[in-house]
Amino acid sequence: MTTEINASMALIKRGIDEIIRETELEERLASGRTLKIKAGFDPTAPDLHLGHTVLINKMRHFQDLGHEVIFLIGDFTGMIGDPTGKSATRPPLSREQVIDNANTYEEQIYKILSPEKTLIMFNSSWMGEMRAADLVQLAAKHTVARMLEREDFNARYLNRQPIAIHEFLYPLIQGYDSVAMQADVELGGTDQKFNLLVGRDLQKQVGQAPQVVVTLPLLEGLDGVQKMSKSLDNYIGITEPPNEMFGKLMSISDTLMWRYFELLSFRGEEEIDRFKNEVDAGANPRDVKFQLAEEITTRFHSRADAQNAKNEFINRFQKGAMPTEMPHKDLTAVEGSLGIAAVLKLADLTASTSEARRMVQQGAVRVDGERVADFEVELPAGGSHVIQVGKRRFARVTIK
Repeated sequence: MTTEINASMALIKRGIDEIIRETELEERLASGRTLKIKAGFDPTAPDLHLGHTVLINKMRHFQDLGHEVIFLIGDFTGMIGDPTGKSATRPPLSREQVIDNANTYEEQIYKILSPEKTLIMFNSSWMGEMRAADLVQLAAKHTVARMLEREDFNARYLNRQPIAIHEFLYPLIQGYDSVAMQADVELGGTDQKFNLLVGRDLQKQVGQAPQVVVTLPLLEGLDGVQKMSKSLDNYIGITEPPNEMFGKLMSISDTLMWRYFELLSFRGEEEIDRFKNEVDAGANPRDVKFQLAEEITTRFHSRADAQNAKNEFINRFQKGAMPTEMPHKDLTAVEGSLGIAAVLKLADLTASTSEARRMVQQGAVRVDGERVADFEVELPAGGSHVIQVGKRRFARVTIK
C-alpha cells in the first residue's frame, strides 16, 4: 500500500470494531474514485446523543478523506422499528412522529458533518414507491432460517416470544437501501452487523460489488455499563446546555474517560497516549478529564461556552473541596428509581433515611453540584451521579 492509503486506513480504523473486508476497502481507496459512504439512522427519538456521534464522527473521517457521505434517514423503516436487541415487538411510530424527529436530526448532524459534503436521503424515496409484488420478491431473497441466526430473533423464538412478520422485513429493507444507493461502504454499530451483512448479500444478488462493512463499538453511558441510551437516562444529549454537558462528562469514571477519548475525541492518538502516561506518572485524572469535557462541549457549543462551563464547575466543586478520589457505590433500583433519602443511606453518606431527610431540608445535599431541595426527588436507574452531603462527604453512585 502507498503511504497515502496507509494514512487513510489508519484514520478509518481508529476506534472501530471490525472491517468486512479490509482488503476490499484498501482496493477501493486505491482506485482513487469517490466512495459512497452510507450510514442509516431511524428517527425514533427527537434528539441525538454522544453515543450516536461515534458513528457520525467516523462519517466525518470519510468526508475528510474526500468521500461522499450519505446520511440516510430511515423514515420508512422507522415506522417498523428496529428489532435489534429487543426482546419484544416495538410499537410502530406514526408518520408524523417520524417526520418531526427526522427534522431535528437534520438540524443536529451539522454540528459534526460538513453541510457541503453531506447528502441527506430518506429511504421512503424508494420504499414508498415499491409495490406489494416487489416487496414479496425482496422477501424471497432471504430465508426464515437465516433470519433466526440473529441472536435476538433466535432468543425470542426459543423463549416462545412473538416475532411479528414485519420485523423480518427490517433487515431486508435496510439491506435493500444499500442496493438502491449502490453503497460502497456502510457504517453501523456492532449490534447492526447482521443487518449490514444482509446489504452485502443483496448487492451480490443484483450484480453490485458488495459494500464494505465497518462496525463501530457502542458507547457506554454515564453508568459505564450499559450502552448510552435515552431510555436508560445515562446519556449526554448533543443539544444539552453547556453546563449540563460539561458536568456530565466530568462525572464519568476515570476508567471510562479513556473510552470516551478513544471514541469521541478528535485528538491524535499520540496526545491521548501522552495523557495516559502523565496519569500513570501521578498526574490528576481530573485535569485530563477537563481536557475531554472542554473539547466535547466546544464541539457542540463554543469555546467560550466550554470555558464558562469549566469555571462554573470549578466554582461548584473545586472550591467546595471536592476530593480527587471518592467511594463508588453501585445501587439497585428495583422499581426503576431510588429516592434521594434511600440513595444517601445506601451510599453510606448518612446513617439513616431520617438523617438524609434532615440533610436535604438543611440544604446540605447536592447531586452533580445542584442543591436538592425536596427529599421526594427520585434518581432513575441507569444514571451515574456525584452525591455530596455537607462539605466533606462525597460518593459517586451508579443506579442500576
